[in-house]
Amino acid sequence: MTTTLSSAPPNLDKIIEARKGRPGALLGILEDAQGLEEHRYLSEETLRRIAQWTETPLATVYSVATFYSFFNLSPQGKHSIVVCRGTACHTRGSLELLNSALARLGIEGFREDEANSITSLDAFASVRTVACFGQCALAPVVEIDGVLHSRITVGRLASAIAALGKGGGK
Repeated sequence: MTTTLSSAPPNLDKIIEARKGRPGALLGILEDAQGLEEHRYLSEETLRRIAQWTETPLATVYSVATFYSFFNLSPQGKHSIVVCRGTACHTRGSLELLNSALARLGIEGFREDEANSITSLDAFASVRTVACFGQCALAPVVEIDGVLHSRITVGRLASAIAALGKGGGK
């Protein structure tokens, strides 16, 4: 769990009250709580409050938050770049796309075998990998700020990152 404590986001209690006691409520509460945070993540304080207010063991809340790759336990960048690393995307060059995105954002030392996400030092963007988007016929696929880009090339990815305001001319 992250060691950085931040206060829970405002309106968290309203989210919990609206969903508390419903089947599957924990997933919805976590998703909505993450959306409240400025940097789209679940702080330790937020996880603790959710556990307390829903009367759910903290270990269970943490297990759910770490099971789903959608949830972030560390602050995320302003922009999100998600590179599919499934078999079809891998064979069509997704590793080169991943390395290109990292280089354009000045991110060094990312080890995909150790983590699936990293944020640039300036918090401009977070780069994440996923096992599969389910878009294999359109591989390679990269999601940028929630929009899927299919059959993407290193050049198109560079242009997309430049359009976000970073990495032009590199």
